[in-house]
Amino acid sequence: MTTKIHAVVDALGNPVALSLTPGQAADITQAEPLLDRIEAGALIADKGYDSNALVTALEERDITPVIPSRANRKQQRTTDFTLYRERNLVERFFCTLKNYRAIATRYDKLASTFLAGVLLACVVIWLN
Repeated sequence: MTTKIHAVVDALGNPVALSLTPGQAADITQAEPLLDRIEAGALIADKGYDSNALVTALEERDITPVIPSRANRKQQRTTDFTLYRERNLVERFFCTLKNYRAIATRYDKLASTFLAGVLLACVVIWLN
């Protein structure tokens, strides 16, 4: 049993929105539901989020997509790589989250109790 944690962090690396999915689910499936919960000026994401549907949805909401194009894309989009370097904030958030043993090893059998543990860890991260 595997679980993926999907997160949106703010400019300081603090979690703003979270969701859980089964481990085999693609990351892009949770992009729009998470973005519906927040107000953002830009979305900084990796190449896994490069899709025409997501970019169009972001532009309709006046959110700047900072997503590098995949290598096989016929028409490459321009990306602000100076802003893209800030993507490490979400990676550092996950590294901090994995410091909590219950999160890193996922002993909980129910997704609801695992999510509660993740949310509790996020509260501690916010307070620090």
